Amino acid sequence: MKNLQVENLHMKERAYPGFLFTFCGLDGCGKTSMIKRLTQYLQSRNIKPVLTKQPTEAVRQSPIFRTYMNSPNNEAYSYRSLSLLAASDRIQHTEKEIEPALKNGSVVISDRYFYSCLANLRARGFVKDRWLYEIAQFIVKPSISFFLDVPVETAVKRVRQREEEKERYIDMELQYRLREEYLKIAETVGGVVVRTGQTEEESFQMVVKWINRRLHEEKVKEDKGKLV
Repeated sequence: MKNLQVENLHMKERAYPGFLFTFCGLDGCGKTSMIKRLTQYLQSRNIKPVLTKQPTEAVRQSPIFRTYMNSPNNEAYSYRSLSLLAASDRIQHTEKEIEPALKNGSVVISDRYFYSCLANLRARGFVKDRWLYEIAQFIVKPSISFFLDVPVETAVKRVRQREEEKERYIDMELQYRLREEYLKIAETVGGVVVRTGQTEEESFQMVVKWINRRLHEEKVKEDKGKLV
């Protein structure tokens, strides 16, 4: 069986009036800060975004997830089983939460998305698994996919500054592979790479630029439709 490439990924086209903005990257890349600032920015423009996170807490608090995230000993579980658990959660989350919000015309902001699952599998060597690519057809393609990029050492330092994670086990070699996969996925799917090693303000201004451009493009398209 040949290795599958990111080019084989085909997601469900967004056919709703709402917008889906996703943020992916290493732990410590700055997702929380960017999402918080974007939420405040949109609210200042009378747009109340729907905030969500993948995988959901149902998966994040499961024994299999916690074992993989916090321990160097992962022999008790198969990583495929963890990925399948997360994948089923993403489909459920997409169909029951994200799509209804998009149908209502809401702006949805997701902390992590399907690309995180893909990056993690590929970084661990699972490059022949077809099931993930097959599942992708049921996952809505984002309006804009932001990939926050920062040197591994910087990301890990930020994680260690969190009181609850200062003793957390971190596989450094895996983090380097993950960063490479995120950048490759971003390039292939047309994602926006935001370098978050600069000041927070500089990073956020880049996010805002792309958000406003996307909202403006949709407004122009909508206005043209009314004239037809």
